[in-house]
Amino acid sequence: MTRPEPTPGQGPVVAVVVAYDRRELLLEGLRALAAQTRRPDVVVVVDNASTDGSADAVRAWAGTSPGPVVDLVRLERNTGGAGGFAVGLARAVRRHRAGAVWLMDDDTVPTPTALQTSLEAMAATGSVLVASRVVWTDGRDHPMNTPRERPRASAAERAAAAAAGCVPVRSASFVALLLDAGAVREEGLPQAAFFLWNDDFEYTTRLLRTRRGVTCAASVVEHRTRVFGASDADPGERFAWEVRNKVWTFTRSRSLGGADTVRYGGATLLRWGRTVARSQRRGVLLRGLADGLRQGTGAPRPTAEVLAPGLPADVLADVIAVEDAAGRETGAVQRPDPAGQPPVDPAVGPAVDPAVDLAGQLPPFSVLLPVWARDDVAQLRRAVASVTAEQTLPPAELVVVRDGPVPTALQVELNVLRHDPPGGVPVVVVELPANVGLARALEEGLLRCTHDVVARMDADDVSLPHRFAAQLPLIAAGADLVGAGLLEIGADEDDVLGRRVPPVGRARIDRAARFQDPFNHPTVVYRRSAVAAAGGYRDLPLMEDYWLFARMILRGARCENLAEPLVKYRVGAQPGEGSYARRGGLALWVSELRLQRHLLGDGFTTPAQFTRNVALRGGYRFLPEGVRTAGYRWFTRYRPGPS
Repeated sequence: MTRPEPTPGQGPVVAVVVAYDRRELLLEGLRALAAQTRRPDVVVVVDNASTDGSADAVRAWAGTSPGPVVDLVRLERNTGGAGGFAVGLARAVRRHRAGAVWLMDDDTVPTPTALQTSLEAMAATGSVLVASRVVWTDGRDHPMNTPRERPRASAAERAAAAAAGCVPVRSASFVALLLDAGAVREEGLPQAAFFLWNDDFEYTTRLLRTRRGVTCAASVVEHRTRVFGASDADPGERFAWEVRNKVWTFTRSRSLGGADTVRYGGATLLRWGRTVARSQRRGVLLRGLADGLRQGTGAPRPTAEVLAPGLPADVLADVIAVEDAAGRETGAVQRPDPAGQPPVDPAVGPAVDPAVDLAGQLPPFSVLLPVWARDDVAQLRRAVASVTAEQTLPPAELVVVRDGPVPTALQVELNVLRHDPPGGVPVVVVELPANVGLARALEEGLLRCTHDVVARMDADDVSLPHRFAAQLPLIAAGADLVGAGLLEIGADEDDVLGRRVPPVGRARIDRAARFQDPFNHPTVVYRRSAVAAAGGYRDLPLMEDYWLFARMILRGARCENLAEPLVKYRVGAQPGEGSYARRGGLALWVSELRLQRHLLGDGFTTPAQFTRNVALRGGYRFLPEGVRTAGYRWFTRYRPGPS
């Protein structure tokens, strides 16, 4: 079966320009952004406490220009390029819910097709990063902004890149750099403690350690620096920052593996030697070398902690939210009160207020519901109503997959749904001629879903009215997979038999996944592209969801859970029926063993975890049903979220 290919992140394209005391060059760059054949939807200008009237000039230009919406973020102090890009990225991915972010300095002027060409290259190569070709004012390639090619790129990766006119890279500069916002949400922000120099090297190597990036020769920008030269030109007192930040990158960051550290570390030592040898102020550089090595022995402070002093509350909230979601330390920061945050101050266009109702800003989504011969007509009708007419945030469509022939009464109900959709939500019925099992049925359904965001639902469960209103904001904020708690019910939906609370927080989800499925499958909302990137559903009876979610976690998907129960899950009122009856027996033990072998083979679990899981989870399959039920309910009982 052909699966949908993953696509660049859904959402607007947001350009981020970091500015400091280069007003006229900044305005030239803004005019070039407005003249793009594919304009950015929003331009975030981070003014790093300029003293030359840059902020006023941006406001004046934005008020008269027909170009994109401009969101001006004025900082009280100069946070350097590292801090400015961290603020701009946080603003783009959280406040503007970007799908892609285009970074550039205030002395960068893109040619008219630069953004469109980069977006096309990103889509064609499946890359999370596209670096433009950077030239100086005379058209020569600028040595300051030459990306480093990926040294061990496979022949297939090189061929795919070459077909799109690109070359695989291992690192790039922040001068005209297009990023997939999903990767930003997974990795967090640049290290603001770097201030200047090597922040882009550390950040892009971090993004590209397990992902693909390319440089695209057809996407051209002009970097209007005062002089033509590389980064080993005489840096003066700033050499201490170069040394400190490289030491931090090689010793404190997880951006480089052992071979990369040796390769780039050796090149760095050679460049330092060359820089000192050519300098007319060797004493200054040698003192900078010693100072940088001394500073590099300590750890860089977390980005949120570095930026917090004097940062507007709404801007700090964006930074903290992105770092929290990526599981990165925020340090000793006084977290702002969300209720007291002012709205975004765009230079033109409507204000973006974090306190407003998000319904109009959430992505459209599909609901995917499989049905088969043993499903009950009344329960199906109830399930459909609960995810359509009763939802405070209804879906854009309902896709029902009929997994093989069904009894006449059930077929009649499907026909009614198709021609008289509940709540006005369009219903698509996919009729498979034979029963193919849940995994293949869901794959067929995903192919028919119109939207990238898809919510799962079973034909005998009941979603609470606010389910999607609770989950979709997390998807809009960048999550790839969002689950929730559930209530176990019997034949009567008001007969609550138990409650399952999933692990909450990225670290707890990751830890729990090595022993148990951290998500309640009927509650999940996910991005179809993230599911496809992990290989989609694969046949493994009653284990297909766990195997999929493990592969999504392994590939770096951003996963979230809500502890709150949002679905009533029917387990059966009597022994011998329902989900607990299906959890035991030889067939389930065989599936369990197959699952654990897959998890071990994928590198998701260690041999010790494999042994533990086979012993405990496998042994569980042979316990009497009553013991299995009591044990499972105890294990998934209410647990508090992360402190």
